[in-house]
Amino acid sequence: MKIRAGYEISYDCRQPTPMILTLSVHPSRLSDLLTPDRVRLDPPIPANTYQDGFGNLCHVICAPVGRLTLSADFLIEDSGAPDDVVLDAPQHSLETLPVETLVYLLGSRYCETDRFTRSAWSRFGNVRKGWPLVQAICDYVHDRITFGYKHASPTKTAWDAHTERRGVCRDFAHLAITLCRCLNIPARYCTGYLGDIGVPRNPAPMDFSAWFEVYLGGRWYAFDARHNEPRIGRILMARGRDATDVAIVTSFGPCTLAGFKVVTEEVAATRPRGAENLSRNRRTRR
Repeated sequence: MKIRAGYEISYDCRQPTPMILTLSVHPSRLSDLLTPDRVRLDPPIPANTYQDGFGNLCHVICAPVGRLTLSADFLIEDSGAPDDVVLDAPQHSLETLPVETLVYLLGSRYCETDRFTRSAWSRFGNVRKGWPLVQAICDYVHDRITFGYKHASPTKTAWDAHTERRGVCRDFAHLAITLCRCLNIPARYCTGYLGDIGVPRNPAPMDFSAWFEVYLGGRWYAFDARHNEPRIGRILMARGRDATDVAIVTSFGPCTLAGFKVVTEEVAATRPRGAENLSRNRRTRR
């Protein structure tokens, strides 16, 4: 299947303002691009592109005084399959984990493992390790937090979301990540595009989405505590310890968000009359 994705984001700056942009499709998906994913800057200004320590593509710019608009519009090919569900994926003992996964066991800016360790083991310590444990955590977070854009806050941590019982997708991800780490499961934060493909269309304006990945059975798997079901068409942009590492724009000075639009939609394929799509929206389990 083909997906069209992109954004148009505008900022007003009172003074020249350095920024780091993390808006590009992740290198792991570059081979799937059907058209280039280029960050367009209006007015045109220089950008220094680099790959950060987590493997994400980033751009350093200095926004001029006035209005700066960032935009992109591209096509990408996707398998059309929902997130993998592997019910028997095992959990690794800590001493057998690859060393590069260990950083995703530690507390971070929005994931205060020290505040959750005792309650996490009390609540989930008797759940079967591996996939069932991660799913139990997702179920808990999904039921614990009420979603609403009005509940968004750039300073809200996993502890805050757990206490307030409300938040946006990043808060669901932060809380689930924190509980996984407390129970010795490496978990990392993901941000990207997730359109309404294979599910009823949401009339609310589109936004970027947050989910998380855990390391089980020798590989990383995507989980989504907000939606709590396998989804189709995730387009990864960046991974990190939490939202700090993958902020779409990090500004080093005052600026005002003046416009924000995100598009993620399936491009309808031309099919012979009477043809049926038998597999696109079907969940797969293996």
